[in-house]
Amino acid sequence: MRKPALYSPSHRAGPPKADARALPADEVAAVPEPAGPMRRFRLASARAASSPRVMWSAMALIAVLLVASVWHGGVNGPKVLTQKDIDAAVLRTLTTQNLPSRAARAAEKIRPAVVRVVSYGRNGEGKDVEQGVGTGVVITDKGIILTNLHVVQTALSIKVVYADGAESPATVTGAQPQNDLAVLQAQIIPDDLIAATMRSTNDLVPGEDVVAVGFPFGIGPSVSSGVISGFDRAFKSPEGVQEIGNLIQFDAAANPGNSGGPLVTMDGEVIGIVTGILNPTSHRTFVGIGFAVPIESAASAAGLPPF
Repeated sequence: MRKPALYSPSHRAGPPKADARALPADEVAAVPEPAGPMRRFRLASARAASSPRVMWSAMALIAVLLVASVWHGGVNGPKVLTQKDIDAAVLRTLTTQNLPSRAARAAEKIRPAVVRVVSYGRNGEGKDVEQGVGTGVVITDKGIILTNLHVVQTALSIKVVYADGAESPATVTGAQPQNDLAVLQAQIIPDDLIAATMRSTNDLVPGEDVVAVGFPFGIGPSVSSGVISGFDRAFKSPEGVQEIGNLIQFDAAANPGNSGGPLVTMDGEVIGIVTGILNPTSHRTFVGIGFAVPIESAASAAGLPPF
């Protein structure tokens, strides 16, 4: 049985939305941090929680210690494996393994839900030709995909390419022109299709780490990381006549082809749909300011208001 859209609640219980983006420093309780090797051990342990490779390595070391303990006990008498022995084995594994970054883990989590969106037009000879490439994100495992309206608006036909390389024709089933959003329905749906998890933006603040995944200039999937630069921004593309408001500003690199792709947190949860970049020149390359439609608006385009 296929699952409905996945939504994640806000991760922190913060103040009301109007005050959620600024917290006086004197209201933040100072928590003493352990110092020295123990602090490094705890931090490494926390980073390893989502890394099966590292955890299996640690378990292997523990198994070696157990075998050594049994062998030693048979020669020189019984020896109890202590917690100190276990901690030392885990710490050695964590300090000798290359742990994946938070951005890498976020990108890996969202990757199965990111699709290439290819639009086709017709040339003077009446043949279908590729006219543009953008990005989309699967929001339900029934094949509902969010992308930008400008990616598919003039297309005679649309194709989506899944993370595993499988392809499917797609049709536009909904649109939200005021936010440059389109809803696609894939006609061929893989049995193991994984949908993205969407997360409220209510308690996010400027400076939060984010990752953008997409197909800039058709290359990808490509990953870039940065931070949220601000909220409630407005943007009008050089060729557009309509201004889009209530946007998330971010500085993770985005270029033509990233349009329609997900902007995600370090937990790999979608908080917005990349929709444009600000550039004072006509070259359409990234200068450090990108914009995304908050997921609350984007999901409502598909009739799925999540929060």
